[in-house]
Amino acid sequence: MSTTQNLSALGKLIAVHYGWPAAKAFKSYQMDDAARAKVSAAALDILKIFPPLPAASALMSAAFAVRLEEMLDGPIQIVAGTLSVNDEPVFGDRTPVPAGLFGQSEVSWNGHVWVMIGPYVADVSIFRTAYSRSGPAALSRHVDLMFGPNKGLYVDHWGRTRQRGLKYESSYVLSRDEVDHQMAGAYHTIRAHAAPA
Repeated sequence: MSTTQNLSALGKLIAVHYGWPAAKAFKSYQMDDAARAKVSAAALDILKIFPPLPAASALMSAAFAVRLEEMLDGPIQIVAGTLSVNDEPVFGDRTPVPAGLFGQSEVSWNGHVWVMIGPYVADVSIFRTAYSRSGPAALSRHVDLMFGPNKGLYVDHWGRTRQRGLKYESSYVLSRDEVDHQMAGAYHTIRAHAAPA
């Protein structure tokens, strides 16, 4: 599927929960340097407080999206689906997201969740997962070769992710209520792992 077809399909998923105006805003958004700086700052805020847990993409993405909404005037969506490295799935299996999955604050699922800011992928959990001992070997190897150590946030236009050997295949866009459930889970995770005062 081409980038245009992917963006069109994702626009339809966005329209399900947020309407066609939100889908159109998503497709037409352009990220400038000021927006990139805000995205980086929001990611740093989340990475500082979120415990180093692998496979926490839903919770981290919810916290990241909520922080972005406070800082950035742009179309922000949380997307679930399959993440592949060199066309081999490392998270997810290209099947539909089970109904009601994100309506609970603890999600058990083998897929991946990331933030879209217009047509830009903003993945705050990929590097943390890749650098962890329990991250998929193919992802860890790829990240090490392509990006190196000590990265925290991956941001790129969706159309360029394949040039980096990554493929984000969307199958679901979280509703506002589902984002709230994931944010509640993120809050509890952060509190449970916070150092005692």
